[in-house]
Amino acid sequence: MNRISTLILGAGAAGMMCAARAGARGGQVLVIDHAKAPGEKIRISGGGRCNFTNLHTAAQNFISANPHFAKSALARFGQWDFLDLMAQHRIAWHEKTLGQLFCDGSARQVVAMLLDEMDKVGARLQLQVSASEIRRADRGFVVTLSDGTVLGCENLVVATGGKSIPKMGASGFAYQVARQFGHEVIDTRPGLVPLTFGDAFSPLAGIALPVRASCNGAGFDEALLFTHRGLSGPAILQISSYWREGDTVTLDLLPGTDLVSRLQERRGREGRKAVVTHLGAWLPARLISHLGAQLPLAGNLADCSDARLRSLAQALQGWQVTPTGSEGYRTAEVTLGGVDTAGLSARDMQSRHVPGLYFIGEAVDVTGWLGGFNFQWAWSSGHAAGTAIAAQV
Repeated sequence: MNRISTLILGAGAAGMMCAARAGARGGQVLVIDHAKAPGEKIRISGGGRCNFTNLHTAAQNFISANPHFAKSALARFGQWDFLDLMAQHRIAWHEKTLGQLFCDGSARQVVAMLLDEMDKVGARLQLQVSASEIRRADRGFVVTLSDGTVLGCENLVVATGGKSIPKMGASGFAYQVARQFGHEVIDTRPGLVPLTFGDAFSPLAGIALPVRASCNGAGFDEALLFTHRGLSGPAILQISSYWREGDTVTLDLLPGTDLVSRLQERRGREGRKAVVTHLGAWLPARLISHLGAQLPLAGNLADCSDARLRSLAQALQGWQVTPTGSEGYRTAEVTLGGVDTAGLSARDMQSRHVPGLYFIGEAVDVTGWLGGFNFQWAWSSGHAAGTAIAAQV
């Protein structure tokens, strides 16, 4: 049996960052992954340019049963620290919108940067292999790999992610390991995912507009996209993380607009024009036609009383829709829930039950908003575990 200091399961964002830090003082570090290449989610993210962090990252941008858990890791390695690392590797970037940062070039630059950081500290990478059995031992853990190799390690880091995008090999392996060693797992569900409505909105497919989407106390002002199967776009992906089966989503189709005042002003100037004509100044014609089947939009604006205008504004700025479901893990960008943070140290991500066992990244019950927050959690949690491991050497 070969012995190493640290075995990291998963060569994604969190796993590679952890490896780069864990080997800083000379400990033997090995990262294994079932995939043919490391950092596959990094490579495909952001349209191939990787939305690698967000300028506005803070603990309130994350969903967790413990909303304070992420604070420690984020404080010790935040967005500015990652930008310093990018600068060291001369990777150019730009802000797209709402603090979202992307590579000017390719997401592959971020993967190459992490591999270079691993190489600097002698951390090794082995691909197309996975852990088939994990046992507790007197000195850490004994792990049997899928190729028959048996490894002994003092530290075992689980960085295998969640269930999102199964076609890339995503699975619930991290949760199996967590339960094996006595950890609770918060119920998982797809996050940052399109919502489905059967064929209710298929006539509107392709229409996009800015909205405010709200559900269960959360609200997001971003774009909405009608699809053949339902609703998508940033506003919907964001609110999907707060939506539960059976819940209603409220859509403000004209966010930030005093619609009553605008219609009153137009009624005084062009009251003879149809209500739908005036609404056409702000909303797509196909959407107005669709809403006309549900709302009293017939007639001229001059015939509308103030009470009717208020009712109309309330309907358009508080349109309630009830999804039949979501597109599921197949297209979800993240997995909500995961390894319960109550069993982990916020300082170093180490198990409170089993010394030397760490859980990082998406496997943990910390899920970020859309816009680079989940990658930042990967960097921050990976750094937290890695630096703690290096300090043992």
